Amino acid sequence: MADHYEVLGVSRDASPEEIKKAYRRLARELHPDVNPGADASERFKLVTHAYDVLSDPEQRQRYDMGGDGSPFGGGAGAGFGGFGDIFETFFGGGGARTGRPRSRRERGQDALVRVTLDLADVVFGTHRDIEVDTAVLCDTCQGSCCQPGTQPTTCDICHGSGQVQRTVRSLLGNVVTSQPCTTCQGYGTTIPYPCATCQGQGRVRARRTVSVDIPGGVETGLRLQLPGSGEVGPAGGPNGDLYLEVTVANHEVFSREGDDLLATLEVSMPDAILGTRTTISSLDGDVDLEVRSGVQSGDVLTVKGRGITPLRGGTRGDLRVGVQVVTPTKLDAKERALIEDFAKRTKAPAPRLAQFHQGMFSKLRDRFRG
Repeated sequence: MADHYEVLGVSRDASPEEIKKAYRRLARELHPDVNPGADASERFKLVTHAYDVLSDPEQRQRYDMGGDGSPFGGGAGAGFGGFGDIFETFFGGGGARTGRPRSRRERGQDALVRVTLDLADVVFGTHRDIEVDTAVLCDTCQGSCCQPGTQPTTCDICHGSGQVQRTVRSLLGNVVTSQPCTTCQGYGTTIPYPCATCQGQGRVRARRTVSVDIPGGVETGLRLQLPGSGEVGPAGGPNGDLYLEVTVANHEVFSREGDDLLATLEVSMPDAILGTRTTISSLDGDVDLEVRSGVQSGDVLTVKGRGITPLRGGTRGDLRVGVQVVTPTKLDAKERALIEDFAKRTKAPAPRLAQFHQGMFSKLRDRFRG
């Protein structure tokens, strides 16, 4: 009375995968078509029965508890299901088994549309009506793929199963395999009278309008998903999704850093010395701005809450304005005399070395980030 575990060469706590792997190895080695002879045939039967018992959780439990002591469990042929069962063990599916026919209804593909926004559009968000060339449901057949008044018929080759069987000779004997029916393409039905409008697809190409609310705070490269707004599937299957890829166009004045808007204010030398008030145009209205006396190039004036609305909600960013003092380059004689007199009166210090900056914008950038 051979022990099933010893027959397969595995330990008593072997996993189902280890048991299956051991059986595959021994079955290939001992199968009568590969290794003829009485000894190999008897061992093959032992191996097959041991696998039948140990691969079934309930039978294995009974065996471990002392039941099913016979190597053949009531008959030398018990558990030996023929070449088809061996094929199923090796390749994960019984050759004679057939699956369900395919459904003509499938999910439609996703669609990608690129949209370009102005910087002003992302301050609060915007609404867009977008034209999309895509697949839509056929109005004539409403997705049935058939001419009105007709319907699909059962395939007379596979009889509605969507599969046909064929017998293949191999080292393991005659093995019955299944494959999709070439007549109905695995659907189990054929369409004798396809819809003339969609040629039996259940959908047609068309242009349609999709209304989209684009939230504030989006930025270049962001993709917005619109579930169910993509192409309708074959035979009226569910729609795929529509993705909008956003590009934010550069603005001639304002740039963006996170949720803040950045700009540069050019101030004349007299206004920088004396101070002034001015009105600037932001992306959502005019803003009064005070330039204090003695302002320097690179100083940043901040206007709270006049930036961009965050994508996921919260407080708006700020408008940060970097000052650039503009030095006059052309002076007449009187103006030059006034400047020289001013220089004498103020006793301006001599030029001195300071930290090197790559231009005005580098200095502004450092101030912005600070």
